Amino acid sequence: MRTILVFGAGKSATVLIDYLIAEAGKNEWNLLIADVNKEAILVKTNHSPFAEAIQLDITDDVHRPSLVAIADIVISMMPPALHFLIAKDCVLYGKHLLTASYLDEPIKGLQKDIYNKKLLFLCEMGLDPGIDHMSAMKIIDDIKAAGGTVSSFKSHCGGLVAPESDDNPWHYKISWNPRNIVMAGKAGALYKLNGHTVKEKYEELFDMERRVAIGGETGFLSFYPNRDSLGYVELYGLQNAATFMRTTLRYPDFMYGWNNIIELELTGEHPQYDTGGMSLAAFFKKHFAKMNFEEWLNKKPEGNLALKQLSFLGMDDDATLINKGLCSAADVLQFALEKKLALQPHDKDMIVMLHEFEYTVQGQTKKINSSLLVKGEDSLRTAMAKTVGLPLGIAAKLILNGTIQLRGLHIPTAKEIYEPVLNELEKLGVAFTESDGLAK
Repeated sequence: MRTILVFGAGKSATVLIDYLIAEAGKNEWNLLIADVNKEAILVKTNHSPFAEAIQLDITDDVHRPSLVAIADIVISMMPPALHFLIAKDCVLYGKHLLTASYLDEPIKGLQKDIYNKKLLFLCEMGLDPGIDHMSAMKIIDDIKAAGGTVSSFKSHCGGLVAPESDDNPWHYKISWNPRNIVMAGKAGALYKLNGHTVKEKYEELFDMERRVAIGGETGFLSFYPNRDSLGYVELYGLQNAATFMRTTLRYPDFMYGWNNIIELELTGEHPQYDTGGMSLAAFFKKHFAKMNFEEWLNKKPEGNLALKQLSFLGMDDDATLINKGLCSAADVLQFALEKKLALQPHDKDMIVMLHEFEYTVQGQTKKINSSLLVKGEDSLRTAMAKTVGLPLGIAAKLILNGTIQLRGLHIPTAKEIYEPVLNELEKLGVAFTESDGLAK
């Protein structure tokens, strides 16, 4: 009997666990799920006979390796900084590893050992990164096979609240790691536009006027460039493209509000507030006193929207106590987001992805737009959980059944990976719609 080991049973793991339980029944797999919160696992498995819930502190250097040793393949749904603990165990015991996180330098440092042990470490196998790589590479390979040359590539993706659940002035609710939301964009961005390398600072990113047409009930969305797009130019084989940009999608009002968050230094990371017994209102009053808030607000266009958004986060909330000890402004902001922008049980989230290509073939300049829209079922089986978890589960199955035989350290840009995974995703309702034509 083959054994799949999953570390982590958080927000993004729900649909992955559903998928693996269903496949375990068909394939006689043994599924082990380890998390510090055993009850969280049992909620997601519904006490399935095909899944075993294991309480584990991931830093336990005795129990964690012993679990890796008995697995055939390991999936890490842990925060990115913790993948390396699991990766070292997988190298030691000769186990394949899948993650949805960006490939980082510590794991790159294991590349030689991974290759020598004939293992597959597949990183960036979620939504963004993940489905974006696979769907883009399919189109790029098709264009090249037809003798074409890509001149412009823009890839947009956002985890959003579905229109029917959009009931706050931020037009946003949390469907993934809230710390990542608070820290998004802090490293700035690097991309290529019309033949020029562009570097943007954190304070420049959240421009609500940068928009892309999505159509339907969504209309237009704003976008901000992701950190280092240029790191993917060579991996995508688009060294000659004049434009190469990867971005995150948000509703325009969110961009406006987040610019205000930055200007008011609410993402500052210096611990300076003793939050014991402190209400959200008291925190905002204390923090804004340092920022000359009234003067700032008087100069602000759309000041009423700014007030609505800040009030929604708790600027006037005397009842909600923080009680998190010594905190930075970013820590308190995260607390406020988790309290005020949580998905309610009946809420639906939404994933939107759009690839924009321009390419030349037989002397003609053409374009292709490839789009994906997925809505969640509720606050547990979210679109985010579906699109992050399914690629990992499908890849695990394809590795175990021998369809994917690639070895080494990879992200999913190879046809051997993207073709069968995209095919199964389409059967599960994660399907792209393409439109093409002559570029203007």
